[in-house]
Amino acid sequence: MSEIVEAFITAVYLIITLDPEVAEIAIRSVTISALATFFASLICIPVGGLIYFHNFRGKRAVISAIQTLFSLPTVVVGLFVFLMLSRVGPLGIFGLLFTPWGMVIGQTVLISPIILGFTISALSGVGKEIRDTTISLGATRIQAIIVIIKEVKFAIMSTVLLGFGRAISEVGIAMMIGGNIKGFTRVLTSAIALETAKGDIVLGIALGIILMMLALVATILVNIFMRRMEPEFV
Repeated sequence: MSEIVEAFITAVYLIITLDPEVAEIAIRSVTISALATFFASLICIPVGGLIYFHNFRGKRAVISAIQTLFSLPTVVVGLFVFLMLSRVGPLGIFGLLFTPWGMVIGQTVLISPIILGFTISALSGVGKEIRDTTISLGATRIQAIIVIIKEVKFAIMSTVLLGFGRAISEVGIAMMIGGNIKGFTRVLTSAIALETAKGDIVLGIALGIILMMLALVATILVNIFMRRMEPEFV
């Protein structure tokens, strides 16, 4: 027990003193996950708006399929993206496998269903009269989507943060697509797995603390946005 306490204290010291290796891994993790969240949001929020506004045959089936993908295992996504980025895959010519940008693509694919599904859910909470009024005033569908997204901006922000939390905490894609290369693609989750397996408990604990802190910050922000969101649906 004393060894664990000592390891924990040493790990905290590494964080406080901004150990170069710890800082490098943490910054890389945040950067990759933030980029993936940005691209997923850029694609999925407008698409979610289009799905919400358009009535078409099979709409409920499409939404159900999107919701099913919420729990998609990261290793399955990793396998799919690996095949796409490998030399024999359609994107192999770009040489993105075992690179940070390959990891960004993988995480974007992973969190896209979450951002897409929760965007549709957030828009569904808007009163039908707001949508009808916007259109009756002469707004195009794109303008109406923008107006309604502004109405549920806090819900959308919460959705984006949930996507970021999912991205930064995954390990399957980090290992399969990034390759866990030191100084290049090693991120918090893959480094924790590796260092623990090597017996370097101190570094593993330090990285684990940082990961938990990031998750805590994301959760606090989501709760803040959720509280601000309540008046929007009253």
